[in-house]
Amino acid sequence: MIDFRIDRRSGIPTYVQLVVQVKQALRLGDLQVGDRLPTAKDVVGALAINPNTVLKAYKELERDGLVTPRPGLGTFVTKSLAKPGMAESTALRTELSRWVSDAVAAGLERTDIEALVDMELEREFTETESSGEEGEAP
Repeated sequence: MIDFRIDRRSGIPTYVQLVVQVKQALRLGDLQVGDRLPTAKDVVGALAINPNTVLKAYKELERDGLVTPRPGLGTFVTKSLAKPGMAESTALRTELSRWVSDAVAAGLERTDIEALVDMELEREFTETESSGEEGEAP
């Protein structure tokens, strides 16, 4: 089951935040094909948001072919976004968690950390694409 979080200060529409979190959970393997998403009522109760916001997010996920509603039963995951090897990423997650904790301890704020990560991703994927080996590490 996924526990949604909403950042009301982000400027990102709430329904988009829900969609992004489901897609992230699908990529990381936290949600699997066959899993049921929380009901709109449960999400509304937990986050104090409009039911139409949840329904809009679920409808977008359905349009993307990631979930399907089953009347009277709920909304179920129909497609995974996990790449091969994501299940074995525990060591990487542990290392990343340690790195983020060190960055916070060093006084960096979330936006600083995001900037560092974005810079490294840009560098890595720009080098990879320019070497003609898209998707592989240099």
